[in-house]
Amino acid sequence: MKTRVLAAALVEAGHVRLNRVKVLKPGHAVGPGDVLTIALNARVRVLKVAACAARRGSAAEAQRLYSEAAMPFADGAMPQKEDASGAGTC
Repeated sequence: MKTRVLAAALVEAGHVRLNRVKVLKPGHAVGPGDVLTIALNARVRVLKVAACAARRGSAAEAQRLYSEAAMPFADGAMPQKEDASGAGTC
């Protein structure tokens, strides 16, 4: 499966935010300075777009076009919500 198809599926499933706003359609424009928040497999990635490529390139070239924000948990896992009773986590 192609990466564009996988990215569109993430957007349609509601797992992507652009500048803290949920993206509703896969064709939304992204540019330098934008921040993407992606929930993927119980992890959250926060990516800041540094630049856009003129053409599709290698993975190494693509990685130079964004930076990843440090997450509060080293493994990027999402924190568990506390139980309303205060007895622990869910």
